[in-house]
Amino acid sequence: MLRKKGSELLKDREVLLDLDYTGETHGADCYGSLQNGGFIPPRYLNAPADDDDDDPIYIHCEKTATPPPQAPGNYFRDGRTKIDFVLVWEVKSRRKRRSRGKGKGEAEVEDEEQAIQEESRSEKRKAQLARWRDRFIQNLQGTGLLLEKEESSSAKKTIHYLKLSAPWDVLVYYAEELCLRAPLQAQPHPEFNTSAQILQKLWVPNIMADSVPNRPVDYYTCAFRKSKMEKFLGSEDRENYFTNTQRHRIVYEILARTVYGKRKRAEVGVARLLNEGAFKGAFPLHEGPFELPDHEIAPDQLNKRQILYYYWARWSKWYKYQPLDHIREYFGEKIALYFAWLGFYTAWLLPAAIVGMVVFVSGIMTMSSNTPAKEICESGGHYLMCPLCETCKPWNISDICPMAQVGYLFDHPGTVFFSVFMSFWAVTFLEYWKRKNATLAHHWDLMDFHEEEERPRPEFAAMAPAMEENPVTGVKEPYFPERARISRMLTGSMVIVIMLCVVMIFLVTVIIYRSIVSVMMYETGSPVLRTQAGNIANISSSMVNLALILLMGQVYTALAEQLTKWEMHRTQTQYEDAFTFKVFIFQFVNFYSSPFYVAFFKGRFVGYPGHYGTLFGMRNEDCGPGGCLIELAEQLFIIMMGKQLINNIQEFVIPKVKAWRQKKALSSVKKARGDQEPQSWEQDYELIECEGLFEEYLEIVLQFGFITIFVAAFPLAPLFALLNNWAEVRLDAHKFVCEYRRPVAERAQNIGVWFIILEALSHVSVIVNAFLIAFTSDFLPRLLYQYKFDNDLHGYVNFTLAYAPPSYNYSSHGMCRYKAFRDDNGNYTLVYWELLAVRLGFIIAFEHVVFFVLRVIDWMVPDVPESLELKVKRERYLAKQALADNQEALLVSGRMAHSPASNTFGKLIPACRVRRSPGGGSLLKGDLDTTLSTDSEGTP
Repeated sequence: MLRKKGSELLKDREVLLDLDYTGETHGADCYGSLQNGGFIPPRYLNAPADDDDDDPIYIHCEKTATPPPQAPGNYFRDGRTKIDFVLVWEVKSRRKRRSRGKGKGEAEVEDEEQAIQEESRSEKRKAQLARWRDRFIQNLQGTGLLLEKEESSSAKKTIHYLKLSAPWDVLVYYAEELCLRAPLQAQPHPEFNTSAQILQKLWVPNIMADSVPNRPVDYYTCAFRKSKMEKFLGSEDRENYFTNTQRHRIVYEILARTVYGKRKRAEVGVARLLNEGAFKGAFPLHEGPFELPDHEIAPDQLNKRQILYYYWARWSKWYKYQPLDHIREYFGEKIALYFAWLGFYTAWLLPAAIVGMVVFVSGIMTMSSNTPAKEICESGGHYLMCPLCETCKPWNISDICPMAQVGYLFDHPGTVFFSVFMSFWAVTFLEYWKRKNATLAHHWDLMDFHEEEERPRPEFAAMAPAMEENPVTGVKEPYFPERARISRMLTGSMVIVIMLCVVMIFLVTVIIYRSIVSVMMYETGSPVLRTQAGNIANISSSMVNLALILLMGQVYTALAEQLTKWEMHRTQTQYEDAFTFKVFIFQFVNFYSSPFYVAFFKGRFVGYPGHYGTLFGMRNEDCGPGGCLIELAEQLFIIMMGKQLINNIQEFVIPKVKAWRQKKALSSVKKARGDQEPQSWEQDYELIECEGLFEEYLEIVLQFGFITIFVAAFPLAPLFALLNNWAEVRLDAHKFVCEYRRPVAERAQNIGVWFIILEALSHVSVIVNAFLIAFTSDFLPRLLYQYKFDNDLHGYVNFTLAYAPPSYNYSSHGMCRYKAFRDDNGNYTLVYWELLAVRLGFIIAFEHVVFFVLRVIDWMVPDVPESLELKVKRERYLAKQALADNQEALLVSGRMAHSPASNTFGKLIPACRVRRSPGGGSLLKGDLDTTLSTDSEGTP
């Protein structure tokens, strides 16, 4: 195997940073691999392009000997060298040009010449990509990576697979540079599931627990240093010392740093080559198939992917705890934190769903005691209501008896309690998630994790107009003026405002549609349609609104992506934060504008008989017979459930369609291989590229808004969210395990900007629910009537109805009533102003009480568990004690020669945490990393 000393590795690093490096470091006839299958000889890499060749860059590979059979598993052909990464590119077979016919017309000749020119431009582009690719591969070999090439050919195209492996010296060099964690001592696994601890104390069997084999060992760790190698566990086993995810990170770091072009153009990294099209794929390999073998096998003999599939991604495991340590080991901390947060949120939905169901059932049980509904049903023709449209006739309030009874389910004292409960639930959930996140961060060695200085995004590097020195690294990087970026961001914000106006236009369109449908239902003359006209219009308009919401969401997401690219954000984190903000703001207005309208604006500008308000010549909408809350509940049910159902169908169908298209594109190559068993890199190339976590977070965060902001009108929202999330966990797990290429493991300390959005939603929900109860619900009018007139609400219906002005009654109709607190002349009565004062007072009291309790909860529930704080403090204390003891020993032996070992030990301790083992010894864990420095001689 290829071995490099420290000086050579330093030279390799210079290759990475020197964009103009052209040194030759190739072996005789290979890319540094032990034994190649098919390879491109280095002499062809620097050969000038020949325009007459069919493929000027990729000539037929010369093979010095018949390659040995491919070893099973993710290994090179020697069966020992691990494959850490695979680069894939395709070369299409070139079609022969047809000769120009003499008898063709001038137009046909011009078309042919134009086609030839386009083909020439295409060939030049292909040649440019090929040169970049060759230079990139050439520089990769200079970094010390082992390379081996395979290819699959058909009549139409050839697919090239370049397998990469990092030898021991490269791994050690970059592990130290990237500050990877190194194991010092194994420790028992802590129990993170609170429910498991409670059930264990109560001696109750825990059906959610599952014995997942091969659980990753939990270590006390500290930052890796080559000079301290003998202090780390397993350092003698070079093949398995670094985990696969660590190897992937190291190789991807090399790929991201390696140059392929000129310094001035910042032509660096595999990400930009993927964007340019030089490579079709760059990915680490899955660890074998996910399907279980046909023969019986012991659980601990399954590969990691099979374990995740069998114990996590299958639908039968819907009630089991997620194997978070296995997920983290296979996919990295960033993806593991998403599933930890989703599982934690789903578990917290269970009590909210139970309380919501209790509130809803209590409404059903107390429906018979609803005095206002009884009065409506028993009124007969006592209350003649004014017509609902210009061409409609008066109607009796008893016609809406069923809707009045159903409306009580969504508007009774229990819903007020539930809205307060959900406000406390949301904040308590976030507080305890912070504790859970801190515990996981400590367990996964993320407590002191800070994102390293990020490199510029490939798109930014390609489009930046200038180069300037980075003040942190001192390296010249692509630069875009800040003033120009701010100007573009302001312009982009104007586009956002325009799109929000488009949403408002669609909302007005839905309102007009609802009014037209209502009038059409009334004009049919059918008693049933007249009674249910409002419900039919509301339900059908909600479906139309859902379709427009989903359509606008797709359009705006694509527009926001282009706007964010145009704003030229330097790093990927800045880009993702800006993109997330844009999309969430739009989706917030897109999804919640219609419920906001029904909750707070519908029925507020109706006017009164003879003086009705109009919009485009049509009378303004009024709330339906059952009140606005039941309409709001219908809207929430259709929008929330429709969105969840459509998203789940998309998550199930779209990956399969994409995988089918990918397999279809590769079908010609598979047919050419005949009956040969496909290799692991070929199987993984057939999978679809991992699309990240943005859509997953956005879906659940919008759901969080539905179950908190409008929960007073829809107590069953947490139940439907819980059912959806049980399916969501398995759908996402199946995608990552079975349908996605394996992503590069990324480290993350928390869920990022999404937590800020969740906190904002939890505070908005308090304000919205306060206004919802005060102005949309009948809770306060009933309370005022009970206080002033009758505790049993007898006569409440008459209390809420006003008489139409005499001029309106005598001119067109008899004596009719309408719902309002107005006198015979249409002026507001004293009761209206009293009720307004009560409503405003309730909002102020509700917000102050709830926010005060929330601050108390925030104060009482620390972000970091007390046990964890004590553990960290104890470890720091023991580290200081160990250092003090060492310094005292050095003082005692001060007259003796200073040994390198004692100096090094004194410098080692501050970088690691110390725990006492049961036998009284010291255990080290790296959570206080400063550095693991060496003495002047570099000895351990």
